[in-house]
Amino acid sequence: MGSFAKHVILTHAKLSSAPHLPPTTAVLPAARTGRRPAVVSTAALLVSAMLEARRPPLPSYAESWGTRSFMWEKYFSPGLSPEEAVARIRQTTEGMHDMRHMLETLSWHYVMFYIRLKSAYLDSDLKNAMATLPVNRRKAYAMVANEVVDNMTELDRYVRSPKVYESYVYYEKTLKSLDDLVALLA
Repeated sequence: MGSFAKHVILTHAKLSSAPHLPPTTAVLPAARTGRRPAVVSTAALLVSAMLEARRPPLPSYAESWGTRSFMWEKYFSPGLSPEEAVARIRQTTEGMHDMRHMLETLSWHYVMFYIRLKSAYLDSDLKNAMATLPVNRRKAYAMVANEVVDNMTELDRYVRSPKVYESYVYYEKTLKSLDDLVALLA
C-alpha cells in the first residue's frame, strides 16, 4: 500500500512553478514549401527520357535479336519491315541449327526458353514476310509457315515433357520446315 500511496501523491501533487521551457529567441517565418521543385524535376526527367527514347539505337543493338533484346523488341519496338522479318527468319533458322548442342546435352530449360522466344517472334515475322512474296507463291508459303508453327509447337510440347526421342524427331522436322521456308523466301 505504501508504493501506491507514493504514486498517488507524486502524480497529483501541485507544482509550484511552471514546467521549464527553453526560452524563445526569435520566431522564424515558416518556410514556404511548395511543389515547384518536384514539378520542375519531374518535367526535366520526362523531357530527358523523351529525348533518349527518340534517339535511334546503335547498329549493334538494332541487329541484336537475342535474349537481351527480348523485352525491348516485345514491348517497345515497332513492327519490323518485311525485309527485316525475312532476315530475322533466316537468323532464327541458323539459331535453331546451332541449338543441336543444347538438345544433345539435354538442357531442356534452355531449349524450351529458346523455342518459346523464337516462336513468339516467328508469329509476327511470318505475317510480315508474306508481303515480300509474289501472289502466286503465297499459298505454298502459307502451307510451309503453318507447318513451321505446328512443328515448333510440337517440339515445345515434347521438350516440356521431356521426351528425348520425340524431341529429336520434331527438332529435325522443325529444321526441315524452316529450311523449306527460307528457300521459299530466297
